[in-house]
Amino acid sequence: MSKLIIVESPAKAKSIQKYLGSGYEVTSSMGHVRDLQTTRLSVDVEHDFAPHYVVPKEKQKLVKELQAKAKKSEAVFLATDPDREGEAISWHLASLLQLDLCQENRVTFNEITKTGVLGGMAHPRRVDMNVVNAQQARRILDRLVGYRLSPFVSQKIRRGLSAGRVQSVAVRLIVDREDEIRAFKPEEYWTIEAKLRTTAKSAVTAGFVGDQSGKIALGTKEDTDAILARLDGARYWIAQIKKGQRKKNPAPPFNTSTLQQEASRVLGFQSQRTMKVAQELYEGVDVPGLGTTGLITYMRTDSLRVSDEARAQVSEFIAQTYGQQYLPPQPRIYKSRANAQDGHEAIRPTMPQLTPQELKNSLSSDQGKLYTLIWKRFVASQMASCLQDTVKATILAATQEEQRKGRHIVFNATGFTVRFDGFTAVYVAATDDEDEAATSLPALKENDPLTLQELLPGQHFTQPPPRFTEAALIKALEESGVGRPSTYASIISTILHRGYAARKAKTLSPTELGETLTALLKERFPNIVNVKFTAEMEESLDEVGSGQADYVALLHGFYSDFDATLTRAKTEMDGVKIQLQEDLTDIPCEKCGRMMVIKTGRYGRFLACPGYPECKNAKPLVTESKAKCPVCGAVVVERKSKKSGKIFYGCSAWPKCEFVTWHVPTDEPCPKCGKSLFKQRSGTIVCLGEGCGYEQKK
Repeated sequence: MSKLIIVESPAKAKSIQKYLGSGYEVTSSMGHVRDLQTTRLSVDVEHDFAPHYVVPKEKQKLVKELQAKAKKSEAVFLATDPDREGEAISWHLASLLQLDLCQENRVTFNEITKTGVLGGMAHPRRVDMNVVNAQQARRILDRLVGYRLSPFVSQKIRRGLSAGRVQSVAVRLIVDREDEIRAFKPEEYWTIEAKLRTTAKSAVTAGFVGDQSGKIALGTKEDTDAILARLDGARYWIAQIKKGQRKKNPAPPFNTSTLQQEASRVLGFQSQRTMKVAQELYEGVDVPGLGTTGLITYMRTDSLRVSDEARAQVSEFIAQTYGQQYLPPQPRIYKSRANAQDGHEAIRPTMPQLTPQELKNSLSSDQGKLYTLIWKRFVASQMASCLQDTVKATILAATQEEQRKGRHIVFNATGFTVRFDGFTAVYVAATDDEDEAATSLPALKENDPLTLQELLPGQHFTQPPPRFTEAALIKALEESGVGRPSTYASIISTILHRGYAARKAKTLSPTELGETLTALLKERFPNIVNVKFTAEMEESLDEVGSGQADYVALLHGFYSDFDATLTRAKTEMDGVKIQLQEDLTDIPCEKCGRMMVIKTGRYGRFLACPGYPECKNAKPLVTESKAKCPVCGAVVVERKSKKSGKIFYGCSAWPKCEFVTWHVPTDEPCPKCGKSLFKQRSGTIVCLGEGCGYEQKK
């Protein structure tokens, strides 16, 4: 009889089987095996919120197979992911397989390497019911909010809406930022830049600071012109040179949040793409000479901890590759955020000696890009500081008359040169702002004269706060304590999919739907969209996970207020319907003349008369293209498959004309027969007219 190891992913199962050998059978649960029933609340609010779990239909065959394997095995070990969700999956498996929860049958792998797997197997433990209860509490909270609040907002705004406990806060952050941008009033300010030359003809650029009385803020053109008038005919000289040294330290290794932020800024990856690729790197990639090997540690973490073994490995690599001088005097230890879960390490390469260059032929394009980012960040995080020599020159300007009166204008010129590159030899963290460019000043001496080449006054205006990028929103959620590492990607995906926000040039803007929903929730359910309240709920869930709080008491405390608020909102808004501007049309109703509105039904959006129930006129919402049907000449319209939801195109004269196609219609005529051209997915332009055959390759 062999020992059965159950993991979540089949890819991970393959890697682990290689390390454990023939005495073990490693199989996969394919993710969740049991959950709340989707068609009903499945939470008994009258009996301490007892959940009703079911095995989804698509998982029933798999569960039976796992049960059969468990009965035949000498022992069963649950090796699902090392996070809350993974702990809950292990508990569900234990319940379905009738395993003894008092036995030490739970193992975790922070990295899918031989060391990580054998180390995890050597330290089995019991399923942590505190962590399981924290996950159950989160799941039940989300179900209570989703299943009780979503029908209310759907009734008041638009059918099919959802209001999630955490996603609603994320939408509010986007909406609040848009409100700040709208309310922003730009303020004018001016700068003066002096282009100067030394006696050796070297160029120096200096910025205006003030005069003998101190700093001066230039708010208008008149202020600037007054300074320029004082500089008319002035001579320039170096009054003071101040030299110094500054030290730049490396950024810590990645956690989930910072990885998603950096991948967004540097690689242009959306958070879901980042996590998908990171999962592949964690579960294992086929490496020549090593076989299937996990290349990074677990990618859902908010910890910055690095094991002593990993620190020793990377220090040895740095010394051998870059030299002893690139190691810091003391090993670098980074402190995690106060509310971080320290269950596993920061995200790092499992073997620093496996450089991105060595893995070039083993990784896909996305895998190579992300692994390079993780590898460089981790190696740099354990390297010596970058040392820079700085210089600041104070430059005075005055006419002879001004100088006799003890008056002058002050400019500053600054620069630095790199004395020792340190960690920057490997990696420099990106920021939302451009990094300071390395500049140097020519050799300067105090009292040396300077020659003015030109003065450049510049008018500027203060800028509103920028819209959130995906990276910036993740940072805001993390800093606010909203959500956890495993939830950031799904939060953003949900609010975009639901149409509460839209991407515009890599930034997130609220839609009218998102703003309307947020306004309703702020008025009627202030706690649901309150950042502080949601963050405190996350802290309470953490307390449940650490055994410091009871999850049933937590649910009672939340639900009593939530239920009362919902009941009051239903009563006070009885008969109220909020009409979105985007749902209004200029299409008249053929029966009563009112302008029809867009509504959402079981099969999507349609046109309906706002006079319902007096007038019950309704018809399909059709998006017309500029193309004509190649069969009958009627307009080609956009349609959506009821089964898959995919867009296709068909003749508006259907069912008289049955023309349909997946190709996208264009407004270009065929140069051969004059009928409308269509664009294939490959980019090739084709004519679908019978017998024509015209095509234009991309």
